[in-house]
Amino acid sequence: DRRAGHPDTTDGELPAVVAARTGRWCEVNAREEILGWVRAATADVTDPIGARGATPVVEIPSPGTAETLRFFAENVADYRATVLECDAAHVGERVAEGFAAAGCHRVVVPSGLDPAWTSALGQDVVAVPEAQAGSHGQLESVDGVVTAAAVGIATTGTIVLDHRADQGRRELTLVPDVHVCVVRADQVVHDVPEAVARLRPGADGARPQTWISGPSATSDIELQRVEGVHGPRTLVVIIVTG
Repeated sequence: DRRAGHPDTTDGELPAVVAARTGRWCEVNAREEILGWVRAATADVTDPIGARGATPVVEIPSPGTAETLRFFAENVADYRATVLECDAAHVGERVAEGFAAAGCHRVVVPSGLDPAWTSALGQDVVAVPEAQAGSHGQLESVDGVVTAAAVGIATTGTIVLDHRADQGRRELTLVPDVHVCVVRADQVVHDVPEAVARLRPGADGARPQTWISGPSATSDIELQRVEGVHGPRTLVVIIVTG
């Protein structure tokens, strides 16, 4: 129709023009159809824009606050993980408690882990240095692993490891059946965007990462839950609040 001498015809006028010339109403494009639904749905709204009041501002809790930590602990526990809390002076006791409850006798320790975190292990628990668990067979001989963390995410109950020296290489947390993970309060953020900003502050800051949301688990076609398939069957999270 435009090529026939009507260059000023707008998209909205095209159906009417075609109908007038051909006797048939052409189909409206998808954009006009969607906008038509919106106009019909809001036809009874007579208040001007802004008259209903401003959109309420939702404050996101700051990292490490009591509200953020409570939310994080609830969501971690919802994944069937064990959650323990303590101050910085009692981390070793909580680590020992976690391993004792899981029946661990040999645990691998990353090279950069704080020695105080394994100081309370009983005589029945042997701490295996990371250097002595270099092969898959050596890792198969240990029951558990204790690591630090990089970030905890409150809204998803997720723990992220970036495998620095206090977390060890990636396979340390995938082969042993029990993982005791220590997360400091100041490492717990509210949501995923905050976590990503911490994990990748610059273009040159890329590191391998493991995102953990509860013990390793999957379900078969009958929805039967099976734990310990591709990682630890038992996850113990120690939140250091002080």
